[in-house]
Amino acid sequence: MKNLRRKGLTDRQMGVLLIIPGLAVFIAVILYPFIDAILMSFTNKSMIDPNTRFVGLENYIKVFTDPYFPKTMFTTFLFVALATVVPFVLGFIWAILLNQGFRGSELLRGITLVNWIIPGIAIGFLWSWIFNGQYGVLNGVLKALGGAGSTAWLGQTGTALLCVVVARTWQMLPWYMAFLLGGLQGVPMDQLEAARIDGAGNWKSFTKIILPSMRSIVTLVLVMGTVGNLQHFDLPWTMVQGGPARATTTLSIEVYATAFKNWNMGKAATVGTIWAVLLACFSIIYLRQVRDSD
Repeated sequence: MKNLRRKGLTDRQMGVLLIIPGLAVFIAVILYPFIDAILMSFTNKSMIDPNTRFVGLENYIKVFTDPYFPKTMFTTFLFVALATVVPFVLGFIWAILLNQGFRGSELLRGITLVNWIIPGIAIGFLWSWIFNGQYGVLNGVLKALGGAGSTAWLGQTGTALLCVVVARTWQMLPWYMAFLLGGLQGVPMDQLEAARIDGAGNWKSFTKIILPSMRSIVTLVLVMGTVGNLQHFDLPWTMVQGGPARATTTLSIEVYATAFKNWNMGKAATVGTIWAVLLACFSIIYLRQVRDSD
């Protein structure tokens, strides 16, 4: 570096040289595939037909006029809402309990984080076994308690998505707990003690002191969780592969199925572009929140 500086390189030129390797990787790994996918969405590219031609907005018209697409969008938003709010609420409650500092709280914290590091596919197989209609653990427990014990949880349109949400909640609760616990430890204790002296109860202390103090971390966690669930794929695919009757088909599964089951790369790129636009909206909110919190 010193030799380069002796040859007359300015700080700006040195900065450009340092940026070039990372920029090259970004262009090769992220930017080029993204632009290529957008361009592909305007073609009829297929994995079974070598003749590719430009079709303009034909793929977008087909997607938006597809009778299944509104259901896919609704399923996506429902999954994202439930899989974000439910583990957030439960993680917040668990974080508040662990923040009390009782004996054994650190051990419970460590145990809670275990399922966060388990691969998503393994979690999918685990919960598929639990919800199995023939030999599942849940049906076995219900049968032992005097219930029917023969419900096909993953085979019914009314329960399949809820099963996936339960599995996703079990997977992501430790993630929410870890972030929110860190935020709780930054809440000013003097304000809480003053509120207690003034006669404030638990709920008033939570809504008037704890939540306002954690507003930035709560917003960040919710936005990050939403983005993560929008692009989530492994659990729904491992457990039900978008079924039954497309009841669990989200945008991520729709892209995969269109590309690698129907071999229609052009239409898959179109759905992927729409999916990327949704992700970009929440990413912009996330980046603005990060900027405002600095």
